[in-house]
Amino acid sequence: MSVMLNFAIFPTDQGDHGASEYVSMVLEMISKSGVSYKLNPMGTTIETATMDEALEMVKKSYEVLEPHSNRIYCAITMDIRKGRSGGMQQKIDSIEKRIGKVNH
Repeated sequence: MSVMLNFAIFPTDQGDHGASEYVSMVLEMISKSGVSYKLNPMGTTIETATMDEALEMVKKSYEVLEPHSNRIYCAITMDIRKGRSGGMQQKIDSIEKRIGKVNH
């Protein structure tokens, strides 16, 4: 099974200087976890074999940010498909097969 979860998570009470400091903290944790991921301009997509794994990464992301904030925003979208692995790359390959190399 392939569980692709795209999410944005960041503190909302840290002023106007942007979220990159906090997004970087989350990405470092994801990278160390070994979970497959891709950063995109509006969030991060992870791919796991189970729903529990995917949701656990969201929970761990919250735990990274919680000490730094009293209010954390998180938006999640998911694509869950049985019998698939490597879905993130397959989706890109499918588009590139039709229109050529895309900017990623």
